[in-house]
This record gives sequence, structure tokens and C-alpha cells, in this order.
Amino acid sequence: MKAMILPRCCDLSHNDTPLRMVDLPVPEPREGEILVEVTVCGVCHTELDEIEGRTPPKSFPAILGHQTVGRVVRLGVGADRFQIGDRVGIAWIHSACGSCELCRAGQENLCPDFCATGRDVNGGYAEYTTVPEIYAYHIPDCFSDAEAAPMLCAGAIGYRSLRLAGLRDGQRLGLTGFGASGHLVLKIVRHRFPATEVFVFARSEGERVFARELGAVWVGDSDDRPPQLLHAIIDTTPVWRPIISALGNLVPGGRLTINAIRKEELDKESLLELDYPRDLWLEKEIKSVANVTRADVSEFLELAAEVPLKPEYQLYPLEEANRALLDLKRRRIRGAKVLQVKTD
Repeated sequence: MKAMILPRCCDLSHNDTPLRMVDLPVPEPREGEILVEVTVCGVCHTELDEIEGRTPPKSFPAILGHQTVGRVVRLGVGADRFQIGDRVGIAWIHSACGSCELCRAGQENLCPDFCATGRDVNGGYAEYTTVPEIYAYHIPDCFSDAEAAPMLCAGAIGYRSLRLAGLRDGQRLGLTGFGASGHLVLKIVRHRFPATEVFVFARSEGERVFARELGAVWVGDSDDRPPQLLHAIIDTTPVWRPIISALGNLVPGGRLTINAIRKEELDKESLLELDYPRDLWLEKEIKSVANVTRADVSEFLELAAEVPLKPEYQLYPLEEANRALLDLKRRRIRGAKVLQVKTD
């Protein structure tokens, strides 16, 4: 099979081709697993964190990618949840122990043995991949493969972020950063919280224009002040300064939810600007988002089909995965980015 592999971590500012195409054997599904022929795989900012070593793969070479859609082509021993030919999705959560206190409470995203697709095991930047059948998801018929791919991480983690933000209809929501996850959160909010106004903070003019098109009532740069204080803000940026700005834009008792697996070191000194009475007093809260659960993915796919929610995306051939990643790094973003792995 063809696969784009990461031989080692590197600095993308010095290496613009971190992945290379190779031929590998098709993997064999183990007990309880399914073999999936991949049609598409979404491109996520987490892949940049993996490549640059902020959350590195467990071993090399690694096959990245955790927003995978394809067809079941083989069943491992004991696997009976799907049939050959079924269309399935694979998300960031590849597996968890299933027996610890957190797993039993439905918080397998926090399990100490949490295993991530495309980091701890090979992912979807390849023509075939395997996954335990209990961590695969039926894709609703209303979505094409390319539409479904961003739902599996950008959508599901956005859904979890919105839930952790504790938003009520009519309260004001801020979105800092407006990539794949942000644009899906805005669409969710317009469906579930019709009286809520959404304010978007984004660095690039293209992202700000896109946010206006999707219904944001106000857009500005990360350091701009909105006309009103906000009840909740979801930060999806890879840097630190927006945290300080966001805290200053919250109402008393407001909540900042940080949806980022890692933050870059570029502007970490911005945290020294934190002012307790201005930024943290009056019972403001900071909440981080860690991974997703199976329930997050399943519930979000059901909600997305109900709307129906249609993500915007840009399609790249698998062999151009490096270009897709660099476009993401350089903030050339309008919605999501998706790799076309299988072509008819």
C-alpha cells in the first residue's frame, strides 16, 4: 500500500517536506479489529504538533492522520460489529484500557493508557489502516466521505469544547482562531443556540471574512476588544497570547475553554502579562479540552446529520500531504483540509 510516513520529528520552518511516500505491506487486523481501505483523511493541526515534536509519535517511521473515512474490507477474529463494505470513520481515540475508573465513568479520553490514532499507532495517511471495531463509527448517509472526515476530530472536539464551555442559549460566545473546528462550532451554535451571538477573533483577514459569511456578529484580531464582554470563549489557537486577551474579554464568572493539545513556545512570555484582578478575578474559569470520547464522536455525528451540518473543506491528493500541512501552518485556511487517499 502507499503511505505518507514521518521518518522523524523536524522543524517545519527548516524542512517543508517532512513526510515521504513509501510502499508498505497492508496491515493485518488483529482480534477485535477491522481493516479499513481509506478513501479520505482529514488534516489536523495536531499533525503539526506531532511533526514538530510537541506531541511526538511513539515510534518512527509513523503514519499520521486521525480523521479517517473508508470501507471495511476485512474482519479480525471476533469482530462482528460491521460488515464488509460498511463505511466507517476513525477518530483521534484509537483505544483506552476500558477498565480504569475514568473509562468506567465514560471519560476514556483521560485514561492513562489513552492511545491516539496517527500518533501512538499508525493512522490514515495511507491506503489501509486497522482499528478496534469499538472505536470505529458508522458514517451517516447524508455526508460524502470528504464531508465526514472533518467531523471526526474538528467537529467532535469542537462539540466537546462547546459542552465544556457551559454555554446557554442567548449568552455571547467568542471563538479565538477560525479553522476547521471553529467554523464547525459556529455552525453548531446557530443550530442549537439560535439566540446566541458569536464573536470571532482571527489573525488572518481570510478567516475573518469567512467568519462573517457564516454569521459571526463581530470579527476582529486576537488582541481586539469586542463591543461586549462574552460569557464563554473557545480558544483553538496554537499560541499563548490569545489566552491573555480572551480572559480580559470575559464577563464575571465567564469561562475560557482551551481546545489545543499543545501550545507552541513562540510567545509564551505573554503569560507574564497576566493580571490577576483584570484577567482571573471575579470567578473566571479556565478549562482545557483533552482528546475526545467515543460518545463525543457518536453524538456529534448524530447531531451533524440532524442539522445537517456541512463543513467547508479543501481537497488535496495524498501525495500532496506536505503542501496541505504547510498551508495549515501558514494559516491558509478556509474550513478544513482533507487528503484524497483513494481515487476511482
